Amino acid sequence: MPTNLHGFLRSRRSIRRFKPVPVNVDVLTRMLETAAHAPSAHNRQPWRFVVLTQPQPKTRLSDFLGAEFRRDLTADGLPDAEIESRIQRSRNRIMVSPVVIILCMDASEMDVYPDEKRSNAERTMAIQSVSAAGLQLQLAAHAEGLASVWTCGPLFSPVTVRAALDLPESWEPQAMFFIGYAAEEPKEKELKPVDEVVRFL
Repeated sequence: MPTNLHGFLRSRRSIRRFKPVPVNVDVLTRMLETAAHAPSAHNRQPWRFVVLTQPQPKTRLSDFLGAEFRRDLTADGLPDAEIESRIQRSRNRIMVSPVVIILCMDASEMDVYPDEKRSNAERTMAIQSVSAAGLQLQLAAHAEGLASVWTCGPLFSPVTVRAALDLPESWEPQAMFFIGYAAEEPKEKELKPVDEVVRFL
């Protein structure tokens, strides 16, 4: 039994603060190749990765998202000071992270059905496939001694993310990963007991 591998898998944690150290492109390429080995429905591999390491695309993304975030928070009736604080925190996360990866889904090669039931199931399969690649990406980063955190902001602003980065229309932003060398110690996770989440039949 490969207990050392189980220990490795269980040791991954979400990290939100990174050292100002760039990540070598060879390391990133290796991670992405590993992520692309994830299982996918019909082996259609609907994942797409957008890798940001330079200030210009990060600035453009943070500017576009900041404008939409401001509109949403204003509509929620939040005070101006809190709105600006939240926008600045969001911007800092993008700009300070050595690597930002936008995980997208391209469902254009998935099966097509005439009815809504099967169409919805096919879309769910594509989302599940992309999610598997996202986890594989995080584990690949962990294997390289890197830390990461998975965030879901792009789900709230897919059109804005696509416009900011000039992505193809078929690329649907699903998640945003911040990746780098950890500048903080991971926190212990509270896990539900296995017998609460498993049923043997």
